[in-house]
Amino acid sequence: MSDPARPVALEAEGIRAGYDGVTVLKGLDFTVGDEIFAVLGANGAGKTTLLATLARLIPLMAGAIRFQGEDVSMLPPYETAARGIGYVPQEKGTFADLTVLENLSVGGMIGARSRDERMAEVFELFPALRAHQHQLAGTLSGGESRMVACGRALMQDPRVLLLDEPTAGLSPLYVDMFFERIREIHETRGVAIVLAEQNATKALQVADRVMVLSLGQAFAVKDATDLTTEQLKEGYRI
Repeated sequence: MSDPARPVALEAEGIRAGYDGVTVLKGLDFTVGDEIFAVLGANGAGKTTLLATLARLIPLMAGAIRFQGEDVSMLPPYETAARGIGYVPQEKGTFADLTVLENLSVGGMIGARSRDERMAEVFELFPALRAHQHQLAGTLSGGESRMVACGRALMQDPRVLLLDEPTAGLSPLYVDMFFERIREIHETRGVAIVLAEQNATKALQVADRVMVLSLGQAFAVKDATDLTTEQLKEGYRI
C-alpha cells in the first residue's frame, strides 16, 4: 500500500526480466514515492538488472511498470528519459571522447528549462566539474566520472533518478561526498531516488525505505529504520 505522504512516482507490478532467456527478476512488486528508495543485496541479487529494466534498457518478460500513473512498460529508453526517468549506470556513464561540458550538454537536450540554468545547478552540486569542464571525460578520475554521469542525468530534470551503485570502487572521501549529494538532490530538487547499493550501512543512513533483493526476489520491503541486522544478513545470505 502506498503512503499518501509519498505520492507514487514509479510502480512495478509483478515484473520479470533477465538476459538470454534466463529470468533474473522473479515477480517484483513495489512502489517508489517522493523518497530515497534503496535496493540492497549481494552480488548477483539482481540490482543492476532491476535498474536497467526500470530504465527500459531490458525488456520485460512479464508484469508492468508505471510512471506517474502511466504504463511505460513498452516504451523505449529515450521516451522514459524524456518523461522524467533519469538513469546512471554503474559503468560507462560518460562519453569518454567528449568534454565534461559536452557530456552535460547531451543530458540537457531533454527538458524545457534553460540549459544554462541547469548547468549552473550541476556545477553548484559538483563544484569540481566546473574546473574540469573543458577536460575529456575519459581522462577523469573514477570519482569525477561518476559526478559527470550523475550531472548528465540531472540535466534531464528527472522526476525519478535511478542510481546503480554510484560509489562502487570509489575512495572513502568520494563515497561520503556522493551520499551527501544524494540526500541533497532529493531534498532540494524534489527528485525521487532509487539507489542500488552494496554499501548497506551508508545506504540505510540516507534511505527512507529499502528493498532487500535476494536471487531476484524481494526478501523484504520496509522503512529503512525498521530493517534489522538479522534481516539484512539473511537477505544477503550471510
